[in-house]
Amino acid sequence: MKKSERLNDMIRYLNSREFFNLNDLMDKYHISKSTALRDINSLEQLGMPIFSEHGRHGRYGILKNRLLSPIIFTMDEVYALYFAMLTLEAYQSTPFHLSVNKLNEKFEHCLSKIQINQIHKMKKVLQFEIYQHNHVSRYLDKILTSILNESTCKVKYVKNNQKKSYYVQFFKISAKFGQWYATGIELHTNKYRVFRCDRITFVEEEENNSRFSIDELLSRSLEMYQAEKSIDFEVEIVEQAKDIFYKEHYPSMKIENGDKTVIKGFYNPGEEEFIAQYFMRYGHYVRSVKPESLKQIIKDRVEHLLNHYQKL
Repeated sequence: MKKSERLNDMIRYLNSREFFNLNDLMDKYHISKSTALRDINSLEQLGMPIFSEHGRHGRYGILKNRLLSPIIFTMDEVYALYFAMLTLEAYQSTPFHLSVNKLNEKFEHCLSKIQINQIHKMKKVLQFEIYQHNHVSRYLDKILTSILNESTCKVKYVKNNQKKSYYVQFFKISAKFGQWYATGIELHTNKYRVFRCDRITFVEEEENNSRFSIDELLSRSLEMYQAEKSIDFEVEIVEQAKDIFYKEHYPSMKIENGDKTVIKGFYNPGEEEFIAQYFMRYGHYVRSVKPESLKQIIKDRVEHLLNHYQKL
């Protein structure tokens, strides 16, 4: 282990302790007494509030009510943290109360000038595409708080110009293709439901106890989603179309690779058009579709699209 890595780990290790002695460091990091003493001196230079107690049972202590000492980052760690932070710039809304610009300023304040110059250079040459989240979702923080508290919420929701109210226990927030979604169980019907967060107009956390734990809801989510009259499907695709599946698919789907490459899953009544639209993106890579009713819906959509372009 390099000295910088050892000191980085040592800071985390000692911040969880009130006292330590040289043997603690020598045994944990397999270092000599002289190396342990030099490491303690390096930690003090970094600002860690260490004091020594002399005597027969001498030891070192960490001052109470202290701030966590600076962590030493490698350049690869700096790059990774910086670009992870940049993804927040794509979000019009987040569950966190923060300004990306201020977060960036704080982060760069902890870096050396050399590190700052390096990440600015890298930003010019390393690019990654992300979906812009342009819709405002005002209640992400409240939804996240209710999930952590395992509490239920009264929710007002607008879809197709219709306003509806629900009592929901949320258990997941996800961001996909430029949009935020909140997943929960609707308590009056005991059914799994996904809400588009920008369409939520009101959230009020209820004081009553929740019915389920987060772990229980997460483990049962697919089971709750599948309706009694759900329809199984099998769509065979050519092998090179696997990338389309890996780029986008849904929890109710899985891919099987063997002599054939087959996407299997289920959809609930009323979701036929959605599933048909999904498989249209595979184009001529599809070899077979079951059931026949799904195949017919895909054919109807293709014909409708062809008629549209013929009229242009």
